[in-house]
Amino acid sequence: MITKRIIPCLDVRNGRVVKGINFEGVQDVADPVEMARFYNDAGADELVFYDITASVEERNLFTEILKKVASQIFIPLTVGGGIRTVDDFDRVLKCGADKVSVNSGAIQNPDLIRQAAQKYGEQCVVLSMDVKRVNGAFQVFSKGGRENTGIDALKWAEEGVKKGAGELVVNSIDTDGVKEGFDIEMLLAIAERVSVPIIASGGAGKMEDFKELFQYPQMDAGLAASIFHFKEVNIHDLKDYLRKNGIEMR
Repeated sequence: MITKRIIPCLDVRNGRVVKGINFEGVQDVADPVEMARFYNDAGADELVFYDITASVEERNLFTEILKKVASQIFIPLTVGGGIRTVDDFDRVLKCGADKVSVNSGAIQNPDLIRQAAQKYGEQCVVLSMDVKRVNGAFQVFSKGGRENTGIDALKWAEEGVKKGAGELVVNSIDTDGVKEGFDIEMLLAIAERVSVPIIASGGAGKMEDFKELFQYPQMDAGLAASIFHFKEVNIHDLKDYLRKNGIEMR
């Protein structure tokens, strides 16, 4: 049985970790370097670092902070934000990232996924999708959840994997920060279309939400931010709880 992963996420803006609800009302939380060190010691399986305004501001990701974060941790690091070219992949990987997450850049240029997968391997390319229900259909949003692209999320997941994405991070804008559980309906709809690992994001509020998520074999990892940032859930305790409920953990 494939072991499940617990992944905290650092949303970074202006050099600080921030968190909002439904991608809005963002508030300051902490220093990313301190937080990375904390999660490395807290039992996290991986860490995700998003420069959340890089795409909107049409600039490159803050590499200085990224280098400091990478130097503090010994767990895999996935990095995203403002990734528009293969050169951006190169720059971020040289800063210490293990995997690179593309979102808006891949929407603008879907061939970026194929180019990066050919150069660095599919295991290095993570397609991150911000998805919201619009008139009953799952649609992809870009620029940090600000812009509706009109793209069908199920078809986009399928296309991204065909082009070489080795993993999907599926963020539900509808459940983001609400803490009432993962968006299982949306996650399963996407899982039906792809065969790569899926990291579920958006909605975790308590340990039971991870237990519910991992009832579905298609779900490989649970990603969360505020419940870990504000120490509402301890990662060691969460893993113990999940093991006791028969879920194989890293």
